[in-house]
Amino acid sequence: MIMSTKMFQNELLRVEIEESEIPWLKIFTQVERREFSECTLEEKSAIFIALDLIEKEMLSYYQPTKINIASFGNYVPLVHWHIMARFKEDSFFPEPMWGTAQRKASLSLPSFEQFCENVNVKLEKNLA
Repeated sequence: MIMSTKMFQNELLRVEIEESEIPWLKIFTQVERREFSECTLEEKSAIFIALDLIEKEMLSYYQPTKINIASFGNYVPLVHWHIMARFKEDSFFPEPMWGTAQRKASLSLPSFEQFCENVNVKLEKNLA
């Protein structure tokens, strides 16, 4: 079972860590919303600021092959976004992380804790 850990939050959103072999964060609205169109303009703006900051930090810090961003809530019917750094060598690439494993991978990546700290600093600065 994949577990999530809260990493950042303010009155509009929270960012959680998805336990995985790849760097993977999720953004949730604080207020229960089923669809993005139900979000306020303030919530939408905060989500896009967070998405942009997280993606840029993932690109800079990990230099991945690709960033995957997904929003669907079939199991968790809440507005949320997944942001994942993908690598040619990860277990599922080029398939989605919910797909069929393509290989057994053993990635050697820079510190995820340092990455999260970097993201937190930027989120605090831009969404406080």
